[in-house]
Amino acid sequence: MSRKTEITAADILPMEQYAAERKERRRAIVAMKKNRRLEVGPVCTFYFENYETMWAQVHEMLFIEKGGAEQIPDELAAYNPLIPKGDELVATVMFEIDEPVRRQAFLAKLGGIEETAFIQIGDETITGVPEADVDRTTADGKASSVQFIHFPFSAAQAEAFKQAGAQITLGFRHASYGHMTLLPEAVRAALAEDLG
Repeated sequence: MSRKTEITAADILPMEQYAAERKERRRAIVAMKKNRRLEVGPVCTFYFENYETMWAQVHEMLFIEKGGAEQIPDELAAYNPLIPKGDELVATVMFEIDEPVRRQAFLAKLGGIEETAFIQIGDETITGVPEADVDRTTADGKASSVQFIHFPFSAAQAEAFKQAGAQITLGFRHASYGHMTLLPEAVRAALAEDLG
């Protein structure tokens, strides 16, 4: 697995080539994402990103929206910040409730949840840092159903995370959603590759 931390215009395939390879590339990404996905509580899923997941996302946006070369800078600006830089994990966090009225009522109680995400390794806590592109909690306290959260690690925390069999907890310390889960070993091992 590569440890590239930025997609450049030179990394973008011609769309005809991507279209020809799309089915196989999507199959490979789905298999890789299996150990980069973790449910926390009844309605939240963390999708941990890396160069490959964001490369795939950029290509999908270009393929679907057909904006050509003019679209590339906007996609790179949107998705490059979500690629871990070697000393962090980065997750797209989704609160998934199909029923619109229930979803709206639920999100209205989740204001600030993006500030309460954490990873616990023994006595060490890594507090999540929300992506700073836009405030994802409204003034009236309603959270967005999609959050982007960085987990910055110290060198010692990264080494502890990389230890096979380490007990690691992922969760939220929010009054309305205080859920957490243990990382399965396969997930820990996959995510450890993001830490330089």
